[in-house]
Amino acid sequence: MSHLSTIKTKLRKKPPLIQALLAMDLSVDINQQMNNPQGHNHEKIWCDVTVGDDIGFRWNKQTQSYELVTDLQTWSREVPPKRFIDKVSQQYAIELLSATAKSEGFEVEKKEVNTEGAVELTVTRWT
Repeated sequence: MSHLSTIKTKLRKKPPLIQALLAMDLSVDINQQMNNPQGHNHEKIWCDVTVGDDIGFRWNKQTQSYELVTDLQTWSREVPPKRFIDKVSQQYAIELLSATAKSEGFEVEKKEVNTEGAVELTVTRWT
């Protein structure tokens, strides 16, 4: 019998989380109930952000961050859950930094990804 697992993250702001998921070309819904995988009878869980039918992010008041909720036994994505969280976290950081830079009057000039997967943002501001 499978069950839903909760994985801690350090994702604290909803808008950059949503933007990160959208930038990864994922289908995103807001304030939805996570659907059960076919043939499974999980408890119904409301999530602040859902990706498809099998992944959700819900706010944890204690940790003040979003936690990933999914069924690890029925995980059917191309990448394993740990790598998925790493990719979301990296894109979240890009979105958060870009939004912060913009709010402070900067423009993102370019974004480069090196061969190791590290991202370098170049921002400018006219004074």
